[in-house]
Amino acid sequence: MAVRVLFVCMGNICRSPMAEGMFRKAVREAGLESRVETDSAGTHAYHVGSPPDPRAQQAIRQRGEDISDLRGRKVADADFERFDYILVMDGDNYERLIERAPSRHHGKIRRLLSFSRKWPNLDVMDPYYGGPQGFEENLDMIEDAVRGLLREIASDSGANAR
Repeated sequence: MAVRVLFVCMGNICRSPMAEGMFRKAVREAGLESRVETDSAGTHAYHVGSPPDPRAQQAIRQRGEDISDLRGRKVADADFERFDYILVMDGDNYERLIERAPSRHHGKIRRLLSFSRKWPNLDVMDPYYGGPQGFEENLDMIEDAVRGLLREIASDSGANAR
């Protein structure tokens, strides 16, 4: 049975697709593709159907991953049932999902950086209105956190993550 992970930000064109991409890469490198499923979504419907921001695509491409296949979507009520981990980028989106989700699913909703060793429980700030450096800083934080997430998933499933 696969572990299902959903990454969530506001518009689903910057932070959450970058997190999905970095996590896909980590899962692939660990040889866990058959045990882990991933997706991303936004709390708002601003960019439904849109590809990730070109700056996000460029920044992650430089780290060896392509996210051009992803398209923005809004979190659906069914996501609370479907996913084992619902990982948000910041406190605002955390609060939005906690308010929306049935209480039995609150334990699934966590900040992505709760898995980070370098930036525990901080927000991954939205780089949308800034320059390329914001995307790089986001990816540094995301990369550290997805490694921690993968360690937890691998230890829970008895797999050996790198």
